[in-house]
Amino acid sequence: MTASSSGSESIAAQVATAWLNVTRARERAARQQVSAERHERLAAETGRQFHLNMADMHHRMTARHLAAARLQESYARRVTAWLVDRGTRPPVFMAGVAEACGARSAALTLVGADRSQLAVAASNQSARSAQDLEYVLGAGPAVDATRDRRLVAAAGPAIEERWPCYGSALAALGVAAVVAVPLRTPAGSIGALTVFDPQPGWAESGIIIEVADALSVGGVLLGPDGDPGLYGGADHRPVVHQAAGRLAEQQQCSISDALALIKARAFATGEPLETVAQQINLGATRLE
Repeated sequence: MTASSSGSESIAAQVATAWLNVTRARERAARQQVSAERHERLAAETGRQFHLNMADMHHRMTARHLAAARLQESYARRVTAWLVDRGTRPPVFMAGVAEACGARSAALTLVGADRSQLAVAASNQSARSAQDLEYVLGAGPAVDATRDRRLVAAAGPAIEERWPCYGSALAALGVAAVVAVPLRTPAGSIGALTVFDPQPGWAESGIIIEVADALSVGGVLLGPDGDPGLYGGADHRPVVHQAAGRLAEQQQCSISDALALIKARAFATGEPLETVAQQINLGATRLE
């Protein structure tokens, strides 16, 4: 079996999994809808506010599961088409997320209990560059949305006013507007979804929040069918973490301090974070 055929089989398996997840998400949505309608009937019969509240909750869960199904279906259809036409690269899950949010591009970050970044996924290079910038600076919309557990939006000069270094660099990437929403769970925020240059009015419409909820509590990332790796599209930054470990040993410092040094070098030189990390791993760069 060639590497190409093996890769195709792996991608085909991902498509099959995505279609299975579409079915499961729709089934969950149907169950939630049944529960919502039952509580609406009980509310009409009893006049109790409790049943209206429960109906509203189940309707919201229905919307989340249907949004999750649409995201899974979008990915499955894109990859199925790619298997036929064989473009340069297979589609990534986040491309469908950006489209669902009415945005030019989108990025997702997952964080740990200490809010350190565990993984990143992006729809394209522009979104990845923007997210890498925020990771290096430790400031930006995703950081604020994750910390404050609320939607964060800025456009034009307001971006640089709120995040001076991030804003000027984001403008250099050609981004004029940004919206970030937390990935909420009952236990707290596990990260953020950031969309770049969304269509006018989409931030206020609630659609981006609905997509973020589909990713978190809707079952795309978490739950029995969840895939935090987003079909291989999430990057856990192994090269950066390897470099941080190597640098910590060289400098006799903590991993967090070593990571700060790597970020500072990337920001000072304008090089991608992974490039600086790879140079450290190869022994081509030493940081003092």
